[in-house]
Amino acid sequence: MNIADNLQNITTTLPKTVTLVAVSKTKPVSDLTVAYNAGQRIFGENKIQEMADKWEEMPKDIQWHMIGHVQTNKVKYMAPFVSLIHGVDSFKLLKEIDKQAEKNNRVIDCLLQFHIAEEETKFGLDEKEGIELLTSNDFAALKNVQILGVMGMATFTDNQNQVKKEFTHLKSIFENLKALNPAHSNFKTISMGMSGDYPLAIECGSNMVRIGSSIFGGR
Repeated sequence: MNIADNLQNITTTLPKTVTLVAVSKTKPVSDLTVAYNAGQRIFGENKIQEMADKWEEMPKDIQWHMIGHVQTNKVKYMAPFVSLIHGVDSFKLLKEIDKQAEKNNRVIDCLLQFHIAEEETKFGLDEKEGIELLTSNDFAALKNVQILGVMGMATFTDNQNQVKKEFTHLKSIFENLKALNPAHSNFKTISMGMSGDYPLAIECGSNMVRIGSSIFGGR
């Protein structure tokens, strides 16, 4: 089974309403090129330098998603080209993205990352912090970022009931944040679900999945 076949198998089973982010971190450009030639146009990376190097080398109709934890001092390196930043977990980071987007004469799309897992290692806001951020005057003053929705990672466990509970929690956070500003029609993305749990994530309301090993093989 090769990358193109893997990709086709996944895309044919995904609902049309779900966006596939092919997680290509650590994979060589040759692997990404196979996926690109098979029709994939959205790739997810977790290291800014690696993503920038691949952006330089690959066709310019690719959408690059930053799915890893972002350090504020690295934002400037991806600001000219990044399509969507999944892991915004603080106002400080959002402010830096806004600043670098303005320098590049862009509006950068972002997702707020929420901590839904029981593991302590995951980054993310809690619901109260998310509400405070979106309703603050400081946030209202930012002109070069747009929040399109939410992102979260479930606990790495075989306990499907726990994973389902965490995904359902993120969907509920999304609905509560959307209710704060019903007129904001672009707030519609729920990024949750990876190779091991994406069918369950979609059942729970995900409309963007981040799939790596099921496409490119293990790391």
